[in-house]
Amino acid sequence: MKGRLFIIAGCSGVGKGTLLKLFLEKNPEIKLSISATTRKPRNGEKDGVNYFFISKEEFINSAENNEFLEWAEFSGNYYGTKKSFVEKTLNKGIDLILEIEVKGAAQVKEKLPDAITIFIMPPSVETLEKRLRGRHTEDEQTIQKRLNEAKREIEAGKKFDYQIVNDNLEEALNNLQKIFDAGVNKNAER
Repeated sequence: MKGRLFIIAGCSGVGKGTLLKLFLEKNPEIKLSISATTRKPRNGEKDGVNYFFISKEEFINSAENNEFLEWAEFSGNYYGTKKSFVEKTLNKGIDLILEIEVKGAAQVKEKLPDAITIFIMPPSVETLEKRLRGRHTEDEQTIQKRLNEAKREIEAGKKFDYQIVNDNLEEALNNLQKIFDAGVNKNAER
């Protein structure tokens, strides 16, 4: 039996990383996809575990050969999801999660319409702003840029198969678990 592909997206500061970490701890049989990137490994990162670290030339060749389900450039580095990795994992019967941004999610859904899309929503834009400010990691201009992007992503997220509001982490985790446990597909009741 083939594995199922889940695409999870959400705006910066919504807590999707924390939610996914807890979810994967409870569900070790489900795998998180590994992206390819041209950026250099950070301290402690391992090739094939955190990312597939490849050269810019190799990445561009792969993109030109249509080997990515989705890819994008951020801050001068390329990031993408290799088709071969996803297909190999799903063909082993393993459920796979892609944690990607909204535009990438749309690219994958177009190529793999059976993929199940889940958007992690903030309780409100005001709550999201408080979370971003509470990090104390970004200046005012960056926070405003993230909030404007979040508003666009929230609108796009309404088109996803499922939306989970991350107001209460335990409740959000339970809702995510229900989606996976239901054996859902794109034609399932929501």
